[in-house]
Amino acid sequence: MKVVIVGAGPAGVTAAETLRQYDRQSEIVMLTDEPYPPYSPPAMAEYFSTGRKVHFWRGEDFPERMAVDYRPGSRVAALMPKDRALRLENGQVLGYDRLVIATGGRLYAPLEGAGKPGVYNFKSLSSAEELLGLVRSGQARSALIVGAGFIGVEIGLLLADLGVSVTQLVRSRVMRSMLDPEMAGMVLNVMKARGIQVRHGDDADAVSFLGEERAVGVQMRSGAVLRADLLVAATGLRPNVEWLSGSGIDVGWGVLVDEHLRTNVPDVYAVGDVAETRDRITGERYVHAIFPNAVAQGRLAAYNILGWDLAYEGADNMNSLKHLGMPIMAVGQMEGEELRVRRNGTLRTIYLQDDRIVGFRLAGDVRLAGVYLSLMNRREPVGAMRQRLLEPGFGMGFLESRARSVSPVI
Repeated sequence: MKVVIVGAGPAGVTAAETLRQYDRQSEIVMLTDEPYPPYSPPAMAEYFSTGRKVHFWRGEDFPERMAVDYRPGSRVAALMPKDRALRLENGQVLGYDRLVIATGGRLYAPLEGAGKPGVYNFKSLSSAEELLGLVRSGQARSALIVGAGFIGVEIGLLLADLGVSVTQLVRSRVMRSMLDPEMAGMVLNVMKARGIQVRHGDDADAVSFLGEERAVGVQMRSGAVLRADLLVAATGLRPNVEWLSGSGIDVGWGVLVDEHLRTNVPDVYAVGDVAETRDRITGERYVHAIFPNAVAQGRLAAYNILGWDLAYEGADNMNSLKHLGMPIMAVGQMEGEELRVRRNGTLRTIYLQDDRIVGFRLAGDVRLAGVYLSLMNRREPVGAMRQRLLEPGFGMGFLESRARSVSPVI
């Protein structure tokens, strides 16, 4: 069997690793358009701030250890399902028995000119290396970031810590889709304390990136023009699906897959930030682009290629900020009955529907995240636990009660 994996991020790497764990004979080919060994985009911020190569999370020798035919610098131009083949930009045609689409996504902003050279993102190591090179050489002293989602905020903090004068455009509030106004305000205060200038509302209403061959600034709806040495698009994440045009693969926001992570084309799977799966709690289709989902999907797709026929339980909607100076975690929805407590600089909020946890937000202390997530994913009624959910000692008491409920085997 010949398995071709397009993409070398966490989802593609995990698929290859899992396949090789159970199958030492099949041929595994991994394609990426970048020149680097397989890496993890979420770890790039730590790499740039510390210099430690943590982004090569499976080691730079991963292809050799896993007996993977790794082909960096290989950009796929088209998928030809009838021929069970890919056509590369260099004209080469590569056949497959099973195909895994793991091309990930990229940061974007819905502005004219967002694709111009000079508009950077942190989902590509090539783009991030170029950006940081300009900073370290002294060629870039100012940055303008369009958007303030989780990744956008982390980019702003990293650049500010490197001495760059950062301006961030926030149309409504910081991390609007994942944080309530109070917690977003906590993040905003930290951003300002770290030297980031934040423009809100109409002052943040950007229309387009300006520049002929290269972007040099942003045109505002007010008529003003904002210029900076670095321009970063960070409004949201867009799956890399353009190369699938005309292939017959069903695409929504991402590549549509069933509960086995199969596309509508036989023997073609999609995983990671490019795959549109179902939310574990709501059942609705989303692209929840986070590392744990990518790894879980890569593993499950490999199992199903091996013939195990396993169903995906759904993607988790969660995110966390690691470089804020205080831990922030956001999981699930912000709808339903709200339980909230503020204590000693921390904030904990739980959202309930039908007596079940459907989401929670933690700031300053995230130690109960695992317990809340377990209750949420099992859809367990909180019942009498409701009044104790926000108590500092709830986690230990919950585990002890679980231990007592299990009868010993004699």
